[in-house]
Amino acid sequence: MTSNGSKQSAAASAAPSSTGRHYDLLVIGAGPAGEKGAAQAAYFGKRVAIVERGHVGGAVVNTGTLPSKTLRETALYLSGLRQRDLYGLGYTFNREVTVEDLFHRRRMVERSHLDLVQENIARHRIDLIEGQARLVDAHTVDVATPAGERLRLGGEYLLVATGSRPVRPADVPFDDDRVFDTDSVLALRRIPRSMIVIGAGVIGCEYTTLFAALGVEVTLIDRGARLLSFIDPELSAILLETMGEMGVRVLFNRQRRAIAVRPKGEVCVGLDDGSDVCAEAVLYAAGRQGNGEGMGLEDLGITVDAGGRIAVNEQYQTAVPNIYAAGDVIGFPALASTSMEQGRVAVCHAFGFDYKRQVSSLIPYGLYTIPEVSMVGESEESLQRAQRPYLVGRARYRNNARGQIVGDDAGLVKLLFDPETQRILGVHIIGERATELVHIGQVAMHYGGTLDVFIQNVFNFPTLADAYKYAAYDGLQQLERWRSGSPMGPRS
Repeated sequence: MTSNGSKQSAAASAAPSSTGRHYDLLVIGAGPAGEKGAAQAAYFGKRVAIVERGHVGGAVVNTGTLPSKTLRETALYLSGLRQRDLYGLGYTFNREVTVEDLFHRRRMVERSHLDLVQENIARHRIDLIEGQARLVDAHTVDVATPAGERLRLGGEYLLVATGSRPVRPADVPFDDDRVFDTDSVLALRRIPRSMIVIGAGVIGCEYTTLFAALGVEVTLIDRGARLLSFIDPELSAILLETMGEMGVRVLFNRQRRAIAVRPKGEVCVGLDDGSDVCAEAVLYAAGRQGNGEGMGLEDLGITVDAGGRIAVNEQYQTAVPNIYAAGDVIGFPALASTSMEQGRVAVCHAFGFDYKRQVSSLIPYGLYTIPEVSMVGESEESLQRAQRPYLVGRARYRNNARGQIVGDDAGLVKLLFDPETQRILGVHIIGERATELVHIGQVAMHYGGTLDVFIQNVFNFPTLADAYKYAAYDGLQQLERWRSGSPMGPRS
């Protein structure tokens, strides 16, 4: 029997196929990582092809990032949620929102962005080939096209960027039109009066608040003890409180036992405490599976784990040196923003371009819940684990003129900083435009900025960005208390 090591050596030394077309770079998957990696190589004059079995744009365009974020904005507009109680109007929406209302703008945005992706591929003269790819050896890909043809493509380097898909347990009745995963929910035929969301991860929380904004009675079920345990606890508590105000019922420390479809239009979820929760629809949002299997990677000695994720090193190389992988298919953090950068970095490493050598260590995270949540850098919990001293400066939207104008009373800008140097260590924001605002703090941190960056700069007024200045002033007050020996000192 051939060992993995000898298989790797044989695969890595195999000559490119002499049949079919040969490229400098072959990319499998036309999502964010694949598209940007391909464009990076083509920009430097390399001959590139992308093989895509489904839809150009990947989950970003078709099932994930853009569709769900567009639906969020549409739900806010149609529901009038932002207008409620502003100016003392007590605004209510009098017309029932239909699926056509909800999905019309989504389709427009998808088409528009798809055009941009296709234009980018064409502009860089990248060959786009439709079909299912399978690796023959380290330099050769066999493609089965929809027309029944078989193409043999050769490549000096390969980039696998096949993305991910929702986890679909066998005991969940997805064949029923009332049970959805986070892809199939985009084919919703009508907006239900009630919904159960299983899984309080990022996607689950986003859809929970989206449907709650439309007046759907939502029950959110999660096995954890806290909402989104990876975000700042203070922000998590604000989001949970806001969900409650929107009518969401959240059940923590619960696991589903079974999902039963009843003939009278109800779906019931049995929980491990013996109780049942029933609603008109169920959205199963408990995780995603990498699309790393079924391409012959394992035959070349490349590790694909049980979750379909491909093992790579810091340069995004697999165990076969000329084969790289990037994006959701390699797992965490599985963000569109990082996937794009991973694809670029992988290609630059492959061809030795002295251009983009690593993905930034300062990765912002954005949650398009209602309200938005975003963060970058250290958290209080990570600093406490490292026994690193820090102080906190806060500014609340309710004390900000723009926050008052838009009616966001719950928003918060939170700065974590070093008490000795005043250097910004982390930025955490919840509220209107949080995913935009976080980049101000991110850039300041990138250049080693301190509280003084915000103190000395002038911000437009009225703006939410002005909250950074007042969070910095609050931080200086905490610093003075610490220096004077007040109990409100840095925690470690």
